[in-house]
Amino acid sequence: MSQLKETILKTTANGDKAFVPYIMAGDGGLDKLQSTILKLQELGVTAIEVGIPFTDPVADGPTIERAGERALANGATLRKIIETLRSFAEQITVPLVAMTYLNPILAYGVEEFARDAKAAGIRGVIIPDMPLEESSVVHPPLKDEGIALVQLVSLASSPERIERLTKASEGFIYAVTVNGITGARQSFADELGEHFKMLQSSTDTPVLAGFGISTPDHVRNFGAICDGVIVGSKIVDSLANDDWATIEDLVKVSKVAPVK
Repeated sequence: MSQLKETILKTTANGDKAFVPYIMAGDGGLDKLQSTILKLQELGVTAIEVGIPFTDPVADGPTIERAGERALANGATLRKIIETLRSFAEQITVPLVAMTYLNPILAYGVEEFARDAKAAGIRGVIIPDMPLEESSVVHPPLKDEGIALVQLVSLASSPERIERLTKASEGFIYAVTVNGITGARQSFADELGEHFKMLQSSTDTPVLAGFGISTPDHVRNFGAICDGVIVGSKIVDSLANDDWATIEDLVKVSKVAPVK
């Protein structure tokens, strides 16, 4: 069992729900990465999704796309981000999950990336532009280093496709809550409850909801139908505005016992 999956299962076994904030590495400068990660750890998050800026982010909504543009303007690259993470890896106590597109990994070198990512505290990787059928390009080196390859499951996937994705996904299943790109939303489709029930019945891998989740009520409502949530755009906006109170409020909802 991967460290990422084990960490999430320990969280849910305690009655809490997993809370995974998304941050864009390099937004505001790479020198902020250490303090941001350590502060999120202090708030009690389960894991941290670390976004890697990319020039053609097909899955990103406006908020995360703009954050990526700022990070790229600040000179952030996959290699520099990993080097920065490695510089304080001994202080990282939660699994990091890299959200990156395939080209940066190929340019880095898959085997070298897997080795360096492990040393940097990365325990999971999400690659939204890589179909399951092409995962053999990166999976063996990642598996050798104990890094989980997380699969995204969309609402539009057929039952047969969902079965294949849930069986292949490691660490957790990234259950996309909307048909579209990332970004805060006010409401979600009524049939999501049945969709998540079906996902959870087909696997023992934790199911986390992501895309559009932005309020304490969203965190609470999705926590009632799955194992936890990933919050992206709202976290990115809050970090840009130095609004830690909003982030803390979101994390608190995922806890059975109040966060002190």
